[in-house]
Amino acid sequence: MSLSPQFLDELRARTSLSALIGRTVKLTKAGREHKGCCPFHNEKTPSFYVNDDKGFYHCFGCSAHGDAIRWMTDQQGLPFIDAVKELVQNAGMEMPAQDRQSVERAERAKGLHEVMADAAAWFTEQLNGIAGSEARAVLDRRGVSATTARDFGLGFSPDSRGKLKTALKDYGDAMLVEAGMLISVEGKDPYDRFRGRLMIPIRDARGRTIAFGGRVIGDGEPKYLNSPDTPLFDKGRTLYNLDRAAPAARKAGRVLVVEGYMDVIALAQAGIGECVAPLGTALTEAQLERLWRMVDVPVLCFDGDSAGQKAALRAAHRALPMLAPGRSLSFVTLPQGQDPDDLVKAKGKAGMEALLSAAEPLVDRLWATEVAAEPLDTPEQRAGLKRRLGELAGGIADGSVKSEYQAEFRKRFDDLFARAPRAFQPYQPRAARGAPGAKWKPPVPPATADAKAFLATGIDRVLAKAVLAGLIRHPAEIARHMEVLGGLRLADGALGRLFEAVVDLALEDRVLDSARLVTILARSGFDSVASDLLRADTMPYSFTQRSADPARVQSDLDEAIAILVAGPEINAALAEATAAMQARFTDEAFERQVALVRDKAALELRLANLMQSNEDARALGFEGD
Repeated sequence: MSLSPQFLDELRARTSLSALIGRTVKLTKAGREHKGCCPFHNEKTPSFYVNDDKGFYHCFGCSAHGDAIRWMTDQQGLPFIDAVKELVQNAGMEMPAQDRQSVERAERAKGLHEVMADAAAWFTEQLNGIAGSEARAVLDRRGVSATTARDFGLGFSPDSRGKLKTALKDYGDAMLVEAGMLISVEGKDPYDRFRGRLMIPIRDARGRTIAFGGRVIGDGEPKYLNSPDTPLFDKGRTLYNLDRAAPAARKAGRVLVVEGYMDVIALAQAGIGECVAPLGTALTEAQLERLWRMVDVPVLCFDGDSAGQKAALRAAHRALPMLAPGRSLSFVTLPQGQDPDDLVKAKGKAGMEALLSAAEPLVDRLWATEVAAEPLDTPEQRAGLKRRLGELAGGIADGSVKSEYQAEFRKRFDDLFARAPRAFQPYQPRAARGAPGAKWKPPVPPATADAKAFLATGIDRVLAKAVLAGLIRHPAEIARHMEVLGGLRLADGALGRLFEAVVDLALEDRVLDSARLVTILARSGFDSVASDLLRADTMPYSFTQRSADPARVQSDLDEAIAILVAGPEINAALAEATAAMQARFTDEAFERQVALVRDKAALELRLANLMQSNEDARALGFEGD
């Protein structure tokens, strides 16, 4: 199809821009123009103007600018050709003649859209029928309301090889295979692709179903099954929930990227509708470009586990060459082991908003990751950090953004190493490393009674169990940390008593080995608790393993104890800062709160790196029982 400049100019001339925009934006006459509140950013005083004579709109607040076609692509979220087609229809014009192949492709696409619409309707009918009771129970357990299920078009595919095929038999097997709804195997009849699954329609920017994601009901693999690529569906260029998120993002001024369908659905049900998700793949360049068409700085909110943080880092590296002035990414680090679905169930919309308010800029995420990647005690290690930072900045195509990153990394590097290495201090990126051979000292406890309470109640129980298992497995390490461990108290019943017993026994006998320590603990009534800890071979730390390298155990245990002690202190300081800001908002209080949230995220990243480094070592056969 050929769209000449003359054709597009006539289309613009025949389109009343104020009437087009006035369908969704309240406009009032202002001389020869129309004005209203800008739909691209939140404002109370109108600064958005529409000029029919000149055929463009412009916002003096956010600089949004464009013509009728741009309005349809940016505000309505339509692809260019679909925007033109809709304007042509409204203007009573005809599209230029298509060549034969284009006509055939358009007709085939039209037929496939009808297939997918009918499939979606049939799946929804099954969900609401007798066969869908188990799928409805899954939705109930996950807290998905009937209204939300209806809004997202959720459905159910019966565990059958031919029920959908029979229901849509009028389309023929060939078209159903092309749409991805049937699987074709040579020498056999095609059969239903989705069987025994909760069905989640994947829609294009216009809200048309183009594919499905199917979540298994009960046990089975794969947990999620997506449609294959088809003439309608390219998973590397599609974002789940784009049709609903695009208008919500324009209103909210942000867009969130989460990992999965259910995260999107849970957040939307909680009142955060501007969420999308990639479709089982790493975020692609095409998906990043689509996100940047909605907002300048999308927020990546991947799961708090190691895999989620790795995915976020891959996205950061993929985005680097594409950065432009004002165009970047930001990151939210979820609590360890939680995804957005878990978080909103536990803390609601307010809990999610609290994290989003302290999203971490791309430059901070890259810097923190590289600083935490390896020790920085020798000149060679520091030179390695400088090289890695230089390579990251060097991959940015835009010259001005590249120079800014180079300058920022250089400044941070100089600030970090401007003074001699120190022992661990709270809120510092190089926490707990200190000078080679230096004895680690605990941080000074916070001053207030509320903050002190965190030291007893705010300790990470999962990490505390791992550290305790490590001390029982390697009791010789207790003496190195006696000053810290002696002042640490776990307010947690049996675990706390076991912790105190281990420290007390080590104080009495400095040459305890693991077997003897376990024997003494068993005589003292701690047999089951200690045994449970030592059976936890799945703990992702070197010091919980019997055959780990001693040097690695010592280094990792140092880091784990530093994180264990620093966590409650940061939580305490953050609680104080939050209370101070709620009592009286000041720029200083706000900046301190944001800094502490980032410190907490950096500490969580250190913990993730500690776990991941051991997982990587075990995968390579360097560690393990």
